[in-house]
Amino acid sequence: MKVGRLATLLSPQTHKPPLPPNQAFPPTQSHPPFPDATVLSSALQSYINSDNPSPGQKIHAHILKSGFRPNNNISIKLLILHLKCGSLKYARQMFDELPARTLSSYNYLISGNLKHGQVEESLSLVRRLVLSGERPDGYTFSMILKASTCNGNVAALPTSLGRMVHAQIIKSDVEGDDVLYTALVASYIKNGRVGYARRVFDLMLDKNIVCSTSIISGYMSQGSVEDAEDIFRRTVEKDVVVFNAMIEGYSKSVGSAKKSIEMGSALLDMYSKCGRVEDARRIFDHMPQRNVFSWTSMIDGYGKNGYSDDALELFGVMQKEYQIKPNFVTFLSALSACGHAGLVDKGLEIFESMKRDYSIKPTMEHYACMVDLLGRAGRLSQAWEFAKGMPVQPNSDVWAALLSSSTVHGDIEMARIASNELFKLNPDSRPGAYISFSNNLAAAGNWDSLLWTRGGHCKQDLWLDSRKISKLMTAPAQDNVQVANDLCGSRSYSAAIDSWSFVHIKAVRWAQL
Repeated sequence: MKVGRLATLLSPQTHKPPLPPNQAFPPTQSHPPFPDATVLSSALQSYINSDNPSPGQKIHAHILKSGFRPNNNISIKLLILHLKCGSLKYARQMFDELPARTLSSYNYLISGNLKHGQVEESLSLVRRLVLSGERPDGYTFSMILKASTCNGNVAALPTSLGRMVHAQIIKSDVEGDDVLYTALVASYIKNGRVGYARRVFDLMLDKNIVCSTSIISGYMSQGSVEDAEDIFRRTVEKDVVVFNAMIEGYSKSVGSAKKSIEMGSALLDMYSKCGRVEDARRIFDHMPQRNVFSWTSMIDGYGKNGYSDDALELFGVMQKEYQIKPNFVTFLSALSACGHAGLVDKGLEIFESMKRDYSIKPTMEHYACMVDLLGRAGRLSQAWEFAKGMPVQPNSDVWAALLSSSTVHGDIEMARIASNELFKLNPDSRPGAYISFSNNLAAAGNWDSLLWTRGGHCKQDLWLDSRKISKLMTAPAQDNVQVANDLCGSRSYSAAIDSWSFVHIKAVRWAQL
């Protein structure tokens, strides 16, 4: 075997196969040279640490072909590599061929079998370890405890296994750590020994979230809601799992079912607003009982975070599979999801369904949402007709939605119409609308209309002293504030807004000349 080929095989950085798939080694050389033990050990460790360890198994094939007799270190690394690749058969073969079976080799194989669901094989290895004269350590005991809590086709284990292991830990003077304590707590909880689990929990210096969740679940299963709430309050870092434990626990308690729904819905809303939609869905899926508010929170969370398809799918499942009647907020969330995705036809269908199927009278929020939906899709004329055809007078939210869409699509005329309607209602209620419309005009270069708009809606002409404008263009930023204040004088709030905008736009226009 050429040195270059061997180097390629032992290098985990390459992504290409070292040899053709139908040729493990060159046929011209019957016995590849013995590899260097240091190079082999380093290469194996690199593959063990990589996300794709499978190519490293070819190193084992090279070792077998070369006749190289690996030392204990390389053999254990090959065992670990096969376990990480899921090859339990080859891992067991390496274990049986070890020159000297150490405690760590037993632990690796026991752990590997447990991860792949081979509980009985793991316990058989534990018995073999004890018979060999090796003393189990804390990790070994934690694996035994983990095996006792696994579900599956396992021979019946004594319910007192946790206490037996606990006693052996004390006799062996094994130093406890978080892994061991967590496994011990889980074992006691599994067998209904919550009191023993609490004693172990109280001995822990750093109470991790896994242990806290186990204790909470144990207390809730026994109906000890107050004890569970005490542990929950003392848990500093809370995750979705511990919240789910509380929600499930509340649902099992006769007097706390309502609290389960309220807490779950609040958590849904919180995670959704933080953008953590997957966590929100986990809470939703684990809620034993869900009402219309729970469904609405999840639909709204999907829609506001850009998952419109998921929101609408859930909206349909809610009605068809669970026969839950949506309320006006649910429809608002569904319409908003349609708006974000540009699903105009679907939005119109949902809007009509609200009136036709559920006899829910649309509120002004629903009408504004529909105008926004049509406007976002560029159907500005249809949005205008929809607003004018409303059975009630549109409020400022409706016209603001049309103005915003007109601004996005650069339709100056529609923006003028929407802004006029908006200003007719209450010129002081939407100062930002002045800025939006004027920016629209400025972007289009329509400076004359822009200045007319500024003066017209102030109900008084705003003429700027040329000396003040000159000062504005040259003075530092903090001085510009005073200049604008001088221009505003004692005018009303809306006039002040216009004065500021007028100064800003004049300055921008001159800066472009």
